[in-house]
Amino acid sequence: MRLEQLQAFMAIADTGSFQQAARRCGVTQSTISRQIQSLEAELGLPLFHRSAQAKLTLPGERFFPHARKICQEWHTAQEELSNLLEGKQPELCVAAIHSVCAYYLPPILRKFCRQYPEVQLRVTALGSDRALKVLKDGLVDLAIVMNNRLLTSNAEMVVDILYNESIQVLMAATHPLAQYDPVPWQELARYPQVVFKDGYGMQRLVQDIFAKYNLTLRAVLELNTPDAFRGVVQEGEMVALLPESALVEARCDPKVAIRSLPPVDQIDCPSTPSPLNGIYPTLAGDSCWNRQVVIVTTSDRLQIPPIQHFWQLVHDFLPSKVAPG
Repeated sequence: MRLEQLQAFMAIADTGSFQQAARRCGVTQSTISRQIQSLEAELGLPLFHRSAQAKLTLPGERFFPHARKICQEWHTAQEELSNLLEGKQPELCVAAIHSVCAYYLPPILRKFCRQYPEVQLRVTALGSDRALKVLKDGLVDLAIVMNNRLLTSNAEMVVDILYNESIQVLMAATHPLAQYDPVPWQELARYPQVVFKDGYGMQRLVQDIFAKYNLTLRAVLELNTPDAFRGVVQEGEMVALLPESALVEARCDPKVAIRSLPPVDQIDCPSTPSPLNGIYPTLAGDSCWNRQVVIVTTSDRLQIPPIQHFWQLVHDFLPSKVAPG
Protein backbone atom coordinates (compact mmCIF):
# COMPACT_ATOMS: atom_id res chain seq x y z
CA MET A 1 0.00 0.00 0.00
CA ARG A 2 1.37 3.37 -1.07
CA LEU A 3 0.52 6.87 0.10
CA GLU A 4 -0.53 8.03 -3.37
CA GLN A 5 -3.11 5.22 -3.46
CA LEU A 6 -4.63 6.46 -0.23
CA GLN A 7 -4.59 10.03 -1.48
CA ALA A 8 -6.35 8.94 -4.69
CA PHE A 9 -8.93 7.05 -2.64
CA MET A 10 -9.63 10.11 -0.46
CA ALA A 11 -9.88 12.40 -3.48
CA ILE A 12 -12.48 10.16 -5.16
CA ALA A 13 -14.42 9.78 -1.91
CA ASP A 14 -14.48 13.56 -1.43
CA THR A 15 -15.40 14.51 -5.03
CA GLY A 16 -17.43 11.46 -6.05
CA SER A 17 -15.61 11.47 -9.39
CA PHE A 18 -12.51 9.80 -10.79
CA GLN A 19 -12.07 12.72 -13.19
CA GLN A 20 -12.22 15.42 -10.51
CA ALA A 21 -9.96 13.35 -8.24
CA ALA A 22 -7.39 13.17 -11.05
CA ARG A 23 -7.42 16.96 -11.37
CA ARG A 24 -7.06 17.39 -7.61
CA CYS A 25 -4.11 14.99 -7.48
CA GLY A 26 -2.49 16.42 -10.61
CA VAL A 27 -2.42 13.13 -12.52
CA THR A 28 -4.37 11.54 -15.36
CA GLN A 29 -7.67 9.77 -14.84
CA SER A 30 -6.11 6.50 -15.98
CA THR A 31 -3.43 6.86 -13.28
CA ILE A 32 -6.10 7.34 -10.64
CA SER A 33 -7.96 4.28 -11.92
CA ARG A 34 -4.81 2.14 -11.78
CA GLN A 35 -4.03 3.30 -8.24
CA ILE A 36 -7.52 2.37 -7.02
CA GLN A 37 -7.44 -0.95 -8.83
CA SER A 38 -4.11 -1.80 -7.20
CA LEU A 39 -5.42 -0.77 -3.80
CA GLU A 40 -8.56 -2.86 -4.21
CA ALA A 41 -6.51 -5.84 -5.36
CA GLU A 42 -4.29 -5.52 -2.29
CA LEU A 43 -7.28 -5.26 0.06
CA GLY A 44 -9.25 -7.95 -1.75
CA LEU A 45 -12.47 -5.90 -1.80
CA PRO A 46 -14.03 -3.24 -4.05
CA LEU A 47 -13.97 0.26 -2.59
CA PHE A 48 -16.24 2.11 -5.06
CA HIS A 49 -19.40 1.44 -7.04
CA ARG A 50 -18.55 2.17 -10.68
CA SER A 51 -21.55 4.25 -11.75
CA ALA A 52 -22.28 7.80 -12.84
CA GLN A 53 -21.05 8.90 -9.43
CA ALA A 54 -18.30 7.02 -7.64
CA LYS A 55 -19.83 5.97 -4.36
CA LEU A 56 -18.17 4.09 -1.55
CA THR A 57 -19.03 0.44 -1.13
CA LEU A 58 -19.52 -0.96 2.35
CA PRO A 59 -15.82 -1.98 2.54
CA GLY A 60 -15.00 1.49 1.22
CA GLU A 61 -17.00 3.12 4.00
CA ARG A 62 -15.22 1.01 6.61
CA PHE A 63 -11.84 1.82 5.06
CA PHE A 64 -12.51 5.56 4.74
CA PRO A 65 -11.82 6.71 8.37
CA HIS A 66 -8.57 4.74 8.48
CA ALA A 67 -7.38 6.17 5.17
CA ARG A 68 -8.32 9.68 6.32
CA LYS A 69 -6.38 9.23 9.56
CA ILE A 70 -3.29 8.01 7.72
CA CYS A 71 -3.41 10.95 5.30
CA GLN A 72 -3.92 13.41 8.13
CA GLU A 73 -0.95 11.96 10.00
CA TRP A 74 1.16 12.25 6.87
CA HIS A 75 0.12 15.88 6.42
CA THR A 76 0.92 16.63 10.06
CA ALA A 77 4.33 14.99 9.72
CA GLN A 78 5.10 17.01 6.58
CA GLU A 79 4.02 20.22 8.30
CA GLU A 80 6.17 19.55 11.36
CA LEU A 81 9.25 18.81 9.27
CA SER A 82 8.63 21.88 7.15
CA ASN A 83 8.36 24.01 10.28
CA LEU A 84 11.58 22.47 11.58
CA LEU A 85 13.45 23.43 8.42
CA GLU A 86 12.01 26.94 8.66
CA GLY A 87 13.25 27.31 12.24
CA LYS A 88 9.80 27.00 13.82
CA GLN A 89 10.72 24.35 16.35
CA PRO A 90 8.96 24.74 19.74
CA GLU A 91 12.10 24.62 21.90
CA LEU A 92 15.88 24.38 21.92
CA CYS A 93 17.54 22.53 24.80
CA VAL A 94 21.12 23.16 25.89
CA ALA A 95 23.19 21.40 28.55
CA ALA A 96 26.36 23.13 29.72
CA ILE A 97 28.88 23.00 32.52
CA HIS A 98 28.25 25.39 35.42
CA SER A 99 31.01 27.87 34.64
CA VAL A 100 29.79 28.33 31.06
CA CYS A 101 26.19 28.75 32.25
CA ALA A 102 27.17 31.32 34.84
CA TYR A 103 29.67 33.49 33.01
CA TYR A 104 29.58 33.01 29.23
CA LEU A 105 26.06 32.00 28.17
CA PRO A 106 23.87 34.89 29.43
CA PRO A 107 24.59 37.37 26.58
CA ILE A 108 24.31 34.54 24.04
CA LEU A 109 20.94 33.55 25.47
CA ARG A 110 19.67 37.13 25.33
CA LYS A 111 20.70 37.52 21.70
CA PHE A 112 19.21 34.19 20.67
CA CYS A 113 15.89 34.96 22.38
CA ARG A 114 15.66 38.27 20.51
CA GLN A 115 16.32 36.57 17.18
CA TYR A 116 14.11 33.51 17.78
CA PRO A 117 11.35 34.73 20.13
CA GLU A 118 9.06 31.84 19.16
CA VAL A 119 11.59 29.20 20.28
CA GLN A 120 11.49 28.26 23.97
CA LEU A 121 15.10 28.11 25.13
CA ARG A 122 15.87 25.62 27.92
CA VAL A 123 19.31 25.56 29.55
CA THR A 124 20.43 23.03 32.15
CA ALA A 125 23.70 23.09 34.11
CA LEU A 126 25.15 19.58 34.19
CA GLY A 127 28.46 17.83 34.57
CA SER A 128 30.22 17.08 31.30
CA ASP A 129 29.65 13.32 31.26
CA ARG A 130 25.97 13.68 32.17
CA ALA A 131 25.47 16.43 29.57
CA LEU A 132 26.95 14.24 26.83
CA LYS A 133 24.73 11.35 27.88
CA VAL A 134 21.51 13.36 27.65
CA LEU A 135 22.68 14.69 24.26
CA LYS A 136 23.24 11.12 23.07
CA ASP A 137 19.78 10.17 24.40
CA GLY A 138 18.19 13.01 22.44
CA LEU A 139 17.07 15.00 25.49
CA VAL A 140 19.07 18.11 24.55
CA ASP A 141 20.16 19.64 21.24
CA LEU A 142 23.60 20.94 22.21
CA ALA A 143 26.13 20.40 24.96
CA ILE A 144 28.96 22.73 26.04
CA VAL A 145 31.28 20.60 28.12
CA MET A 146 34.77 19.51 28.97
CA ASN A 147 35.95 17.32 26.12
CA ASN A 148 35.67 13.58 26.62
CA ARG A 149 36.77 11.77 23.48
CA LEU A 150 35.38 8.48 24.77
CA LEU A 151 31.88 9.99 24.68
CA THR A 152 32.21 12.15 21.53
CA SER A 153 33.86 9.72 19.14
CA ASN A 154 30.61 8.54 17.54
CA ALA A 155 30.34 9.27 13.83
CA GLU A 156 27.18 11.36 14.23
CA MET A 157 28.74 13.69 16.81
CA VAL A 158 30.02 17.11 15.70
CA VAL A 159 32.63 18.50 18.12
CA ASP A 160 34.26 21.93 17.96
CA ILE A 161 36.91 23.17 20.38
CA LEU A 162 35.96 26.44 22.04
CA TYR A 163 38.86 27.15 24.37
CA ASN A 164 41.46 25.71 26.72
CA GLU A 165 41.92 26.90 30.26
CA SER A 166 44.42 26.13 32.95
CA ILE A 167 43.63 24.31 36.19
CA GLN A 168 44.45 26.26 39.35
CA VAL A 169 44.41 25.73 43.11
CA LEU A 170 41.74 27.36 45.29
CA MET A 171 42.47 27.62 49.01
CA ALA A 172 41.91 29.79 52.07
CA ALA A 173 43.90 33.00 52.04
CA THR A 174 45.67 31.81 55.21
CA HIS A 175 46.40 28.32 53.91
CA PRO A 176 50.04 27.11 54.12
CA LEU A 177 50.07 26.56 50.34
CA ALA A 178 49.31 30.23 49.74
CA GLN A 179 53.03 30.96 50.15
CA TYR A 180 53.74 29.19 46.86
CA ASP A 181 53.13 30.19 43.28
CA PRO A 182 53.20 27.77 41.60
CA VAL A 183 52.19 25.22 44.21
CA PRO A 184 54.50 22.15 44.11
CA TRP A 185 52.60 18.98 43.25
CA GLN A 186 54.11 17.08 46.16
CA GLU A 187 53.00 19.80 48.57
CA LEU A 188 49.52 19.83 47.05
CA ALA A 189 49.14 16.09 47.63
CA ARG A 190 49.62 16.57 51.38
CA TYR A 191 46.29 18.33 51.86
CA PRO A 192 42.66 17.10 51.73
CA GLN A 193 40.77 18.09 48.62
CA VAL A 194 37.26 19.02 47.63
CA VAL A 195 36.41 17.45 44.27
CA PHE A 196 33.53 17.48 41.82
CA LYS A 197 30.86 14.82 42.03
CA ASP A 198 30.79 11.73 39.86
CA GLY A 199 29.65 12.57 36.33
CA TYR A 200 31.70 15.76 36.18
CA GLY A 201 34.66 15.79 33.83
CA MET A 202 36.78 17.67 36.35
CA GLN A 203 36.56 14.79 38.82
CA ARG A 204 37.93 12.41 36.22
CA LEU A 205 40.61 14.91 35.15
CA VAL A 206 41.89 15.30 38.72
CA GLN A 207 41.77 11.58 39.44
CA ASP A 208 43.62 10.74 36.23
CA ILE A 209 46.53 13.09 36.76
CA PHE A 210 47.06 11.99 40.35
CA ALA A 211 46.95 8.35 39.31
CA LYS A 212 49.25 8.91 36.33
CA TYR A 213 51.99 10.46 38.47
CA ASN A 214 51.46 8.20 41.47
CA LEU A 215 50.28 10.99 43.74
CA THR A 216 47.80 10.41 46.55
CA LEU A 217 44.50 12.20 46.07
CA ARG A 218 42.95 12.85 49.50
CA ALA A 219 39.38 13.50 48.31
CA VAL A 220 37.27 14.17 51.39
CA LEU A 221 34.26 16.03 49.99
CA GLU A 222 32.31 16.11 46.72
CA LEU A 223 30.50 19.24 45.47
CA ASN A 224 29.17 20.50 42.16
CA THR A 225 29.13 24.33 42.08
CA PRO A 226 31.97 26.90 42.19
CA ASP A 227 30.28 28.83 45.01
CA ALA A 228 30.13 25.71 47.15
CA PHE A 229 33.84 25.06 46.62
CA ARG A 230 34.70 28.62 47.63
CA GLY A 231 32.57 28.45 50.75
CA VAL A 232 34.20 25.22 51.91
CA VAL A 233 37.87 25.97 51.27
CA GLN A 234 37.83 29.37 52.97
CA GLU A 235 37.01 27.65 56.26
CA GLY A 236 40.04 25.36 56.67
CA GLU A 237 42.84 23.30 55.19
CA MET A 238 40.93 21.75 52.28
CA VAL A 239 41.92 22.84 48.78
CA ALA A 240 40.27 22.45 45.37
CA LEU A 241 41.55 22.13 41.82
CA LEU A 242 39.33 24.21 39.54
CA PRO A 243 39.47 25.60 35.98
CA GLU A 244 39.98 29.33 35.48
CA SER A 245 36.38 29.98 34.45
CA ALA A 246 35.10 28.57 37.74
CA LEU A 247 37.21 31.07 39.70
CA VAL A 248 35.82 34.35 38.36
CA GLU A 249 34.06 35.37 41.57
CA ALA A 250 36.70 33.81 43.81
CA ARG A 251 39.27 36.32 42.51
CA CYS A 252 37.32 39.08 44.26
CA ASP A 253 37.07 37.22 47.56
CA PRO A 254 39.74 38.27 50.11
CA LYS A 255 39.09 35.09 52.13
CA VAL A 256 40.51 32.81 49.45
CA ALA A 257 43.68 32.57 47.40
CA ILE A 258 44.24 31.22 43.90
CA ARG A 259 47.56 29.74 42.89
CA SER A 260 48.91 28.18 39.71
CA LEU A 261 50.51 24.76 39.24
CA PRO A 262 53.83 23.87 37.65
CA PRO A 263 53.86 22.05 34.31
CA VAL A 264 53.05 18.38 34.75
CA ASP A 265 56.46 17.37 33.44
CA GLN A 266 57.88 18.69 36.70
CA ILE A 267 55.89 16.35 38.91
CA ASP A 268 58.59 13.71 38.91
CA CYS A 269 61.44 16.21 39.08
CA PRO A 270 60.16 19.08 41.21
CA SER A 271 62.10 22.31 41.25
CA THR A 272 62.36 24.70 44.17
CA PRO A 273 58.94 26.29 44.60
CA SER A 274 58.63 29.96 43.79
CA PRO A 275 57.58 32.05 46.81
CA LEU A 276 55.30 35.02 46.30
CA ASN A 277 58.08 37.58 46.72
CA GLY A 278 58.60 37.62 42.96
CA ILE A 279 62.19 36.35 43.02
CA TYR A 280 61.35 33.27 40.95
CA PRO A 281 59.16 33.44 37.83
CA THR A 282 56.02 31.33 37.58
CA LEU A 283 56.74 28.21 35.59
CA ALA A 284 54.96 27.81 32.27
CA GLY A 285 55.19 25.73 29.14
CA ASP A 286 53.37 23.51 26.70
CA SER A 287 52.97 20.86 29.38
CA CYS A 288 50.75 23.04 31.56
CA TRP A 289 47.75 21.19 32.86
CA ASN A 290 44.46 22.41 31.43
CA ARG A 291 41.03 21.35 30.30
CA GLN A 292 39.51 21.68 26.85
CA VAL A 293 35.97 22.99 26.53
CA VAL A 294 33.99 22.00 23.44
CA ILE A 295 30.54 22.42 21.94
CA VAL A 296 28.89 19.23 20.79
CA THR A 297 25.79 18.32 18.81
CA THR A 298 24.81 15.77 16.18
CA SER A 299 25.11 16.28 12.43
CA ASP A 300 21.34 16.05 11.87
CA ARG A 301 20.61 18.71 14.50
CA LEU A 302 23.15 21.08 13.00
CA GLN A 303 20.97 21.31 9.87
CA ILE A 304 18.11 22.91 11.85
CA PRO A 305 18.28 26.74 11.63
CA PRO A 306 17.81 27.67 15.33
CA ILE A 307 20.35 25.06 16.46
CA GLN A 308 22.76 26.11 13.75
CA HIS A 309 22.35 29.75 14.78
CA PHE A 310 22.92 29.04 18.47
CA TRP A 311 26.04 27.05 17.52
CA GLN A 312 27.34 30.04 15.57
CA LEU A 313 26.55 32.50 18.38
CA VAL A 314 28.63 30.43 20.80
CA HIS A 315 31.55 30.41 18.35
CA ASP A 316 31.26 34.14 17.73
CA PHE A 317 31.03 35.16 21.38
CA LEU A 318 33.23 32.87 23.45
CA PRO A 319 36.60 33.60 21.80
CA SER A 320 36.30 37.23 22.89
CA LYS A 321 35.59 36.15 26.48
CA VAL A 322 38.04 33.32 27.05
CA ALA A 323 41.71 33.46 26.25
CA PRO A 324 43.16 30.04 25.40
CA GLY A 325 45.10 28.61 28.31
